[in-house]
Amino acid sequence: QVQLVESGGGSVQAGGSLRLTCAASGSQIIAYGTGWFRQVPGKEREFVAAVRGSGYSTEYADSVKGRFIISRDSAKNSVYLRMNVLKPEDTAVYYCAAVLGPDLGTKTYAYDYWGQGTQVTVSS
Repeated sequence: QVQLVESGGGSVQAGGSLRLTCAASGSQIIAYGTGWFRQVPGKEREFVAAVRGSGYSTEYADSVKGRFIISRDSAKNSVYLRMNVLKPEDTAVYYCAAVLGPDLGTKTYAYDYWGQGTQVTVSS
């Protein structure tokens, strides 16, 4: 199995940028599809972005297309989420998730492994 730890969250003004990092251990991330989800208190955890273990295919939620970019660095065994043109509605706890194999998933049940989250707060 793989262990995931998120970092890079913080507070930023609307229009600013942040880069979240998902550091993996226990396994190579190239063997896993990985995704980012976010959750606001009282709401369901929602899909943000995903990338296949191959790195050849990505998916994004409509709400973040053109603003967020998911990427990986195999040398650092990490997955990143670059968030640009942040909006107050992007405020949430962001979670990294992984599933062994080539599939992309946009639902929480598609993933087997989860980090503990990092807070992102965007002010107007």
